[in-house]
Amino acid sequence: MNVNKLKGKIVEHEMNIEELADKIGVDKSTLYRKLNRKGETLSIKEANSIVNVLNLSKEESVAIFFNGNVAPYANEELECC
Repeated sequence: MNVNKLKGKIVEHEMNIEELADKIGVDKSTLYRKLNRKGETLSIKEANSIVNVLNLSKEESVAIFFNGNVAPYANEELECC
């Protein structure tokens, strides 16, 4: 997880971590702790809530939450059957 990019998006939305924590329904100390661990303990539900609150695009979400650890073809459309 790219915590610095996430913090930048929080600032862009004129929020702070405490306000984001409140909007996603997490105690501020819990969110601080999760971010200090580079998001390793962030749940999918919490990440999804952050995406919704900050209105992140697909590209922004991938850049923040996957931090280059996604397979190189993850952004390509898959062909089926």
